Amino acid sequence: MTAPVTRGYTATKDQLQSRLRRIEGQVRGVEKMVDEDRYCIDVLTQISAIQAALDKVALGLLDGHTRHCMHHGAEEGKGDEMATEMMAAVGRLLRRG
Repeated sequence: MTAPVTRGYTATKDQLQSRLRRIEGQVRGVEKMVDEDRYCIDVLTQISAIQAALDKVALGLLDGHTRHCMHHGAEEGKGDEMATEMMAAVGRLLRRG
């Protein structure tokens, strides 16, 4: 039997899942707004709030990755490889529209 994997977000997993469920509810709310033919700007405002909430989740994951996963990777001699991987992930996060 193998030991459970510890990720950078493991310590805050419950908080992360709660935040993601809240975001899921916001998305369902936007779907309902569209179904109800709500004013475009109101829908866009809610989409902006969802994007901000997702950005906060992403930053938290990056923080955990940097402090935990990259730290351990550097100890194993994989620091440069992991830095390249993280910067690619950051690049994907910043590419929008």
